[in-house]
Amino acid sequence: IVSESGVKKYFGNTDYQNVIGKTLETDDQNKLYTVTAIIKDVPHNTHFYKDLFFSMQNVDYNWGSFLSNNFNTYILLEKGTDPVEFKKNFPAFLNKYILPQVQQFMPMKSLDEFTAAGNKLDYFLFPLTRIHLRSNRTSELGPNGNIQYVYIFSAVALFILLIACVNFMNLSTARSSSRAREVGVRKVLGTERKDLIFQFLTESTLMAGIATAFGIAAAVALLPYFNDLAAKSITMAGLFTTKWLMIILLLPFAVGILAGLYPAFYLSGFQPIAVLKGRLSGALNKSNFRSVLVVFQFATSILLIIAAIVVFNQLNFIQHASIGFNKDQILVLNGTSALGSQVDAFKNEISRLNGVISSSYSGYLPVSNSSRNDNTFFRDAVPDINRGLNMQVWTIDEEYIPLMGMELIQGRNFSKEFGTDSAAIILNESAARLLGFEQNPLEQKVYGSSRVERNQFVPFNVIGLVKDFNFESLRQKVGPLCFFMGKSNWSTMFKVNSSDIQGLVSQIETKWRSMANGAPFSYRFLDQSFDEMYRSEQRVGKIALTFSILAIFIACLGLFGLAAFIAEQRTKEIGIRKVLGAEISGIVSLLSKDFIKLVGIAALIAFPLGWFLMNRWLQDFAYRTSIAWWVFVVAGISAMVIALVTVSFQAIKTALMNPVSSLRSE
Repeated sequence: IVSESGVKKYFGNTDYQNVIGKTLETDDQNKLYTVTAIIKDVPHNTHFYKDLFFSMQNVDYNWGSFLSNNFNTYILLEKGTDPVEFKKNFPAFLNKYILPQVQQFMPMKSLDEFTAAGNKLDYFLFPLTRIHLRSNRTSELGPNGNIQYVYIFSAVALFILLIACVNFMNLSTARSSSRAREVGVRKVLGTERKDLIFQFLTESTLMAGIATAFGIAAAVALLPYFNDLAAKSITMAGLFTTKWLMIILLLPFAVGILAGLYPAFYLSGFQPIAVLKGRLSGALNKSNFRSVLVVFQFATSILLIIAAIVVFNQLNFIQHASIGFNKDQILVLNGTSALGSQVDAFKNEISRLNGVISSSYSGYLPVSNSSRNDNTFFRDAVPDINRGLNMQVWTIDEEYIPLMGMELIQGRNFSKEFGTDSAAIILNESAARLLGFEQNPLEQKVYGSSRVERNQFVPFNVIGLVKDFNFESLRQKVGPLCFFMGKSNWSTMFKVNSSDIQGLVSQIETKWRSMANGAPFSYRFLDQSFDEMYRSEQRVGKIALTFSILAIFIACLGLFGLAAFIAEQRTKEIGIRKVLGAEISGIVSLLSKDFIKLVGIAALIAFPLGWFLMNRWLQDFAYRTSIAWWVFVVAGISAMVIALVTVSFQAIKTALMNPVSSLRSE
């Protein structure tokens, strides 16, 4: 079955009816498959969008082996079926199909006995729509997102919106003197307070509505840049669904009321006699609530700066951490099993090229998007549910460990000179420790099933111990792993050392096309695959930085307006001070020190909160950096300097005014 895009890709832009019955050749032993149907493209917001779909009847598999879990299985429940109730069928399923197969090689009366020994075997349901953001299972069909980041950035967006609301409150109350007489006159003429409150809320809601229109226009213009930054493919149609359209329409009312509520009550509460006698000027300049709002703005900004620095530090730590192997200058060719019987000849031909140091079959690689296989092993010939260890099983050749730069702590590597290596095994440190082989792992035996004797446990001799290396993301601790000797030739890697990488790749591609019988040429570098494991963290770092800049910019806009107002209120005071000999630096200091104090208070609030939140985020990584003291110093000084520059600009402008102009009316 081929999708519409697949038809265009493999058959050209042709009539769909003409494609039915045509054949496609694949790299699966050069088999031909007949096109039987064409479907619409699967939406890209699913985790299984593909262009080609094959029947499971084509899969060469040992059907009926319930102890192997090699497929993602989907169950469509009938309408009205309760998933919790449905899951109650699983224990009966386990006892009927799983237990008999386990009992073939392990003495056990029931699965309860298996569980009581500290083991776990279970099936569970997971809603399809929750997979992308909430699944941390292995072997998903596509890269997943993380609901935590959705919550985090939703909260950050909300805080930025609150900062804008704070600006509106601050500036509305700060400039209340310009409307105080209006309020006084209207109250004298009989206007009730509730009417004034309604008027001020209507004004703020109208302003929020205008801002929403500008916001929608900005969202439309910036959407391509956001998609590029976040690696998404969000469309305008996706933004304006019925649900989101309702939220967008309600947003200006919510924001307008939130931002305008305090100014409305504040302004409508003026006493007309006091206003008309001019007794409010001193009270308008001092507002503890305004100070609290400024502190909130900059605490949020400093918190975002701390978050951005910690994320980048963790990414830098990941890039330079000792991972137990050398990922640089390793070229990986995908799909080399398509070469069939010529795969060895191809590998040898490429190994002789200038710039190629060594080569190895690399079906298993220490990056999270590579093949994985696991099995259970025992220390004794008779399996015991209390002494089993499930671990990763990788099949490698004798060139794999040296090429990857892995360290053999004890013993030796696989070798063609030892015929007994077909029954040999190399353990990593974690596996040796969990098996109890820390002291003398060499020449110990572990028992497990082989490819030949699947239902029997056979002995394998431990010939080497490799130092632990990270074969998954640094979010996870290194688990137990063992190597067997063999050829995992569905991909092949080459250690290269060439100043002309593109030229070398071209030579490899030429050789491939002469031997691969039309199979597509595909390659990657191992360090790129390693970076892909942390692509989401890299995007988080960029988004956090963008949010930080945006939050600081909005906070500074409010601070600039507030400073302008206060400077205007103190124009005559500054004029008198200049006449009496005050220096410009003293006047700038006078106008700036109150704001700097507020930023300092904001830093004291943001520091412990930032440490707590980012320390929680770092707990997701098994290997992580620490939060250094200088992170808080840099964040605090950055916010202080930005605030000082913002306020000083207005303060210097006011200090340079001619005192004659400000005092003329006196």
